[in-house]
Amino acid sequence: MTKKIVYEQPLNERIRTFLRLEFLFSQAAHHLRETSTWSSRATLASLLEILSIFGRSDLKTEVLKELERHLASLGRLETNPDIDMSRLKDVLAQLRQLNARLHELDGPVAADLKTNEFLTGIQQRSAIPGGTCDFDLPAYHHWLQQPAKQRTRDLAAWLGRFETVANAIQLILQLIRDSAVPQRVTAETGFFQKTLDPNLPCQMVRVLTSPKLPYFAEISGGRHRFTVRFMTYSETDGHAHQATQDIPFELACCII
Repeated sequence: MTKKIVYEQPLNERIRTFLRLEFLFSQAAHHLRETSTWSSRATLASLLEILSIFGRSDLKTEVLKELERHLASLGRLETNPDIDMSRLKDVLAQLRQLNARLHELDGPVAADLKTNEFLTGIQQRSAIPGGTCDFDLPAYHHWLQQPAKQRTRDLAAWLGRFETVANAIQLILQLIRDSAVPQRVTAETGFFQKTLDPNLPCQMVRVLTSPKLPYFAEISGGRHRFTVRFMTYSETDGHAHQATQDIPFELACCII
């Protein structure tokens, strides 16, 4: 079976933030498996971006709200005889466990990292192009020369502060993605638009296409409607142009 390219568009700010964090957690985990100093730099860069997102809002509260929303909506299905009760009980148990673990966390997530002088120094210099060069941050340069085992241990410990939140976000996004079965539709001359029911809030739009399709999907939208445009970049002027033919694709509107 040919693997599809999946384009995802969040339709509210909470899911937008969760998708960004999911990306950063995955990126950090990927680089953490490698032992070079460049991989340690990449892991730390992801960690600092995660810290930056957590510094802008109370993410623990946002995640708790979403967990409780899913607990309430899925809890109502326990009396539905058409539901896979074994799977439902397993998901509800995971939600309750993560909810309890988040409530047990004292204060903001990773609060100690926000006052870590070593990390904040690197974060401040990261805003400058090339600002984390060896001569700019000798302490960082020294840390990078330590054995790979030590660097990996430090990075894993820092990232570990976010483990419960990361697991909760992963489960929430999985439930949202699994809430809709993709349907085959067509973008006429590369354009598709759909009106949404505001009483059934759509969390995310997913567009699935063949990797052989010479166009990428550009999705935009909000609570009431969304659009999908299939675009390609011109080899001559580098500008994006919309497809002129009808494009079949798969669409999932994730409402949960």
